[in-house]
Amino acid sequence: MSEMSEQIMIVKASGEREVFNPEKVRASLLRAGATKEVAEQVLAHVLPELHDEVTTSELYRHTFSILAKINKPVARRYSLRSAIMALGPSGFPFEDFVAEVLKAKGFKCETRQTVLGGCVPHEVDVVAYNDKKLIMVEAKFHNEFGIKSDLKVVLYIKARFDDLKENVFNYGGTNRSITDSWLVTNTKFSSTAVHYGACKNLTMIGWNYPEKGNLQDMIEEEALHPVTCLVSLSATDKKTLLNNKVVLCSDIKESPELLTKFLGNTFDVKPVVNEINELSG
Repeated sequence: MSEMSEQIMIVKASGEREVFNPEKVRASLLRAGATKEVAEQVLAHVLPELHDEVTTSELYRHTFSILAKINKPVARRYSLRSAIMALGPSGFPFEDFVAEVLKAKGFKCETRQTVLGGCVPHEVDVVAYNDKKLIMVEAKFHNEFGIKSDLKVVLYIKARFDDLKENVFNYGGTNRSITDSWLVTNTKFSSTAVHYGACKNLTMIGWNYPEKGNLQDMIEEEALHPVTCLVSLSATDKKTLLNNKVVLCSDIKESPELLTKFLGNTFDVKPVVNEINELSG
């Protein structure tokens, strides 16, 4: 296995090439809840069919297809990151999803707000607030895994938040200043972006950053599965639901009539509801 992997180069979404490491696939499977036996079973199917210059997306699709045949619930958890990616191509559904994550944490949220800073107005993706905190959130959505939010992005966001800190805002019925500013992305940050953010006390949340309390942790802790993870919905169905701000599987679980409301009276609700119950069970 190790000899084979040393000869295979994989191509990331960024175009960067690296030697295939089966440990990364194994670790991702275990994080999704696969047993060691299932992980080895999947690798045993995937490895013989690998070829040089395979892309990370091809590797993912192949791994997912094998896992789905062995253990569907684990396959859905494994596909969570891709499901978040499928919230695109625009960033609006991702902003709505981030708002839902924060609502689950006890905040009230407003999306796509125009707020006035000390010098100029700014478009803020999510404003989250409770009795103690007022958080301005920039939700940075990327369509591919390999794209990182780099130092330029963090510098730009920091400058915007600094301007916003010069004003007070009425959210929750009281005039108050920002207590926190967050940058949330569905991918990763460059190392220089991370260093700068830490130095300037900017809260940065990526798919797997920080080590604890990252976006994946927040989603899994609250069981906030997006509708894009459902295999019983077509791509068109998912897009229609997202356009109507139906972002979470739990929305459908609580109100199955949303499916017929937005997808038509003849839409078969049962397979979708069954899949959601299996996912949350």
